[in-house]
Amino acid sequence: MATAGKPSLSSVSNAVTRGFEIVADLLLPRRCISCGTVVEGEGALCAACWPEIRFLSRPHCEACGFPFDFDHGVDALCAACFKEPPLFDRARAVFRYDDASRQALLAFKHSDRTDVAPAFAGMMVQAGGELLADADLIVPVPLHRWRLISRRYNQSALLALALSKTTSVPAVPDLLERTRATPSQGGLGAKARERNVAGVFSVRPGRTTHLSERRVLLVDDVLTTGATVSACTKALLRGGARAVDVLTLARVVRPASE
Repeated sequence: MATAGKPSLSSVSNAVTRGFEIVADLLLPRRCISCGTVVEGEGALCAACWPEIRFLSRPHCEACGFPFDFDHGVDALCAACFKEPPLFDRARAVFRYDDASRQALLAFKHSDRTDVAPAFAGMMVQAGGELLADADLIVPVPLHRWRLISRRYNQSALLALALSKTTSVPAVPDLLERTRATPSQGGLGAKARERNVAGVFSVRPGRTTHLSERRVLLVDDVLTTGATVSACTKALLRGGARAVDVLTLARVVRPASE
């Protein structure tokens, strides 16, 4: 307990922390997560970039989250999910993966912009609130150990940890493992992506106790064809998960005819 007239230890600690933050802001000003322009808020988008980002919301496919041009009614499914329901229950994303969002995602993924993880997680909470409300556990899509060594961090794990800190839903970053290295999915078609990741994910030995009858929220940065998250979902369900939902920062939105 602080004595009369003397500041408490916590108030001194807060003052010191704030002092460091002020110095850091002067030396390393906060920048827009897309274009790099100096901004006021941590990880914020600048006024020019914000309107360019195409955020996703209803109406959309109830299963995969594919955006609809108009409302198809309650629990409507897109043609792809109606024809072949995905292994996961629901997928949601914050924004479209396009020219406007690509730079921010690539900077986060490959250019050490790990500081934006909390801001991205805040956006994911807004986009995937219904999924997080039902989740018992947050699990990121893993990298193979060699890729993790070369990149130094797993962007999906950073998002999972930031989501856990924001929502208090526990995260287990190392629950899944990638058992063999595979070529990048970039440039591959849907069927080639499925073959590329078939059987490469598994639950780490000793981690199945985390999964028993749990509803898992699987986290990744981008949903393209769904091959990676489907392969991860299959591993989680085999490991004992009750159900799996998927939450990503972005998703590729191709014309429905493709």
